Parts: sequence; C-alpha cells; structure tokens
Amino acid sequence: MSILSGKNILLGITAGIAAYKTANLVRLFIKAGANVKVVMTPASKDFITPLTLSTLSKNPVVSSFTNDEDDNAMWNNHVELGLWADLFLIAPATANTLSKMANGTCDNLLLATYLSAKCPVYFAPAMDLDMYKHESTKMSFETLKSFGNVMIPATSGELASGLIGEGRMAEPEDIVAFIEKDVLDKLPLKSKKILITAGPTYEAIDPVRFIGNHSSGKMGFEIAKAAANLGAQVILITGPSHQTVSHSLIKVIRVISAQDMYEQAHQYFEDVDIAILSAAVADYKPKYIASQKIKKKESTFTIELEKTKDILKSLGEIKKQQFLVGFALETNNELQHAKGKLESKNLDLIVLNSLNDKGAGFGGSTNKVTFITAAHDILEHELKSKTEVAQDLMQQILKQTHA
Repeated sequence: MSILSGKNILLGITAGIAAYKTANLVRLFIKAGANVKVVMTPASKDFITPLTLSTLSKNPVVSSFTNDEDDNAMWNNHVELGLWADLFLIAPATANTLSKMANGTCDNLLLATYLSAKCPVYFAPAMDLDMYKHESTKMSFETLKSFGNVMIPATSGELASGLIGEGRMAEPEDIVAFIEKDVLDKLPLKSKKILITAGPTYEAIDPVRFIGNHSSGKMGFEIAKAAANLGAQVILITGPSHQTVSHSLIKVIRVISAQDMYEQAHQYFEDVDIAILSAAVADYKPKYIASQKIKKKESTFTIELEKTKDILKSLGEIKKQQFLVGFALETNNELQHAKGKLESKNLDLIVLNSLNDKGAGFGGSTNKVTFITAAHDILEHELKSKTEVAQDLMQQILKQTHA
C-alpha cells in the first residue's frame, strides 16, 4: 500500500498539451489507493475531456462555478474542494496559470480553489523551453515556492513545438513517486523503526487442540497502520489472526505460540526505537504436549500448565533507548493493576482497557482506553473505534518522545 492510500487528492488541470497525460496520472493515484477529484480550467477541456477524467476518478469533474446549461445549476463550491483535499496537485501547470497563482489572480474555479486550499500544493510546470527559462516564469516559481508550494521540476526532452529542451512535464509515474517521497519525508516518524505485537497466541495441547483466547488482533493491526501512516518502518509480529494489512512500510511476521513471539520480539527489539506490545499472549502453556491426538476416555481430564516467558518484562529488562508500551486488560482494580505492571515491567506507557467498559475488549471494532505514563499521568479516553484509538496512541507516543 502506498503512503498515498486513503488520501484525498485534488488534481488541477490547465491548458497545456501535457494535459493528455493526466488520464494516466489519475489512474496511478487511484491505483495507489487515493481518492481523486479533478478541477479543470475551461480551456484545458480542449486537450482532454472531463468524461475521461470523471470515468477514471469515479467523481464528477468541475471546471466552472456553475453549469451554464442548467437553469437550476448548483454552485461548485471551491472552498469545500479545498477543504476536502489532503493535497492539491496542479499538472500541467502552464506559465499563464503559474503567473496568476503567484499574483493572486482569480478568474476561474481552479484558481479560486487554489487560493482557498489549506493543504500542501504541488505544481508540475509544462511549457516550451523559452517560456520555462523566462525571467517572469522563474519569478513565478520562486514566488510560489516562497508560499510553501512544492515544485515538481520539468524535464528535458522533445517538446510540442518540435524543439528539444527543458520544459516537458514530468512523467506521471515520476510525479507520483515525487509526491510519495515528499509526503514520507515530512512525516514525524519517517526515520523510526517500531516493533508491534498483535493477536493471541495458541499453546498446543496436542496436534489438534490448543489453549488460546478471543483476541482478534485488530487493535495491533490498527496501531501498525497508524504508525506506518506517520512514516515509521513497522515490524508487526502477530499471533493467529484473520486480520491482514498491505503497506509498503509494514513487515508482517506470523507466529503461533508465546515462545515463537518471544523469539521474534527479541530478534528485532535491539534495532527499534519504539516497541508496542498489544498482543494477548498466553500466561500459561501445557507443560507436556501430546504427540498424538488425546482420546476421550475419562470423565475428567487434567492438563498441567507452566508459565510462558514474559515477553514484555524481558524487553523491559534489556531496553536501552527504546520507548516501551504495554497493554493491560483488567476486570477489577484496573488502575492499581495497570500501574503495578507499568513499574514492574519498566514501561514508558501502558494502555489500560477494562472488560467492565461496554464496547471495550476483544473482538469488537471499538475500544475504551486509559493511557498511564511513567510519571503516572492518567489520560482517560472515551469509547472510540480501534482506528481512532490507534491514532490517539501514536499521538501520545509522539508527545512523550518529542518525535
């Protein structure tokens, strides 16, 4: 999954011959998992049709404030378009439009949207080589960059005029790669590595039976996605779970038992900056595992159990610079038990959830948590989706680590 997955991308198209490439540009954004809307200058429709772009983007294409052919036309709200977008790309960006952007001219819907946009703005110039090198165009580039807009430089090649030189719009694949890298480079956890454990563990009784729990792994998977969306390289160690994730920054390692998870966690812990252990690891396992399926004979059956290795405690004992986060699922004396776990396992933060809270715990899509810091600050949160809880957790970690 691309770093652009789930992003709202507004594509502004101006009247340059390179507009024909925007069909492929829309397709690449959609393939990356982004939501795409298109706003065009009226003259750009001479180079590519709104029908093509609306079909590819699966959204209506707008080019004017109202539809002049509809007596009951609704206003195309440039403010809403600007607020909807997570990023705004203007490609191709002609010398004419760039000059208007730099000088605050507002004579079409695209420019009105640009002046309203609060999101990052990228522009990909496209023009003949003399225009590209003209002092007024260079002034437009510098002015726009001083506004915080990001320029995707033109390349050299054969131009529509037949000349060969600089001014050719960057290829769609290169534009997408440029934006992906720029977005990633600006994320707060870009240089960080994070270890996350998720799901249950299964402790074998015999070849067909095991001791397990009801953890779905959803909370851990949501934390992994939240961390990756902030730019972190994530190692996700998960017990048996139906959850899946596809993200270029997430490496998934699937294990079965507590011992498997212990070994994998210790293998990667030394090289990470943050470790978040959200897995519901079995506290006990059968002392002896039968080599064959145990037959039902007696009216009662006893299994001797022994403790599993405490992964969280063992990492707390060897941690150096790592920021270590644990989870506590409690049914009584919640705060007391969570604080005890925080201290005994040398944690920097613990996430408490109680089975007494409706909507919290295993299996569901929601959770109600309380964060307790090493300084014993208690931060209670309301019932939220696990996606939101994961985002809250990452923000708390950012706050404490000053990342």
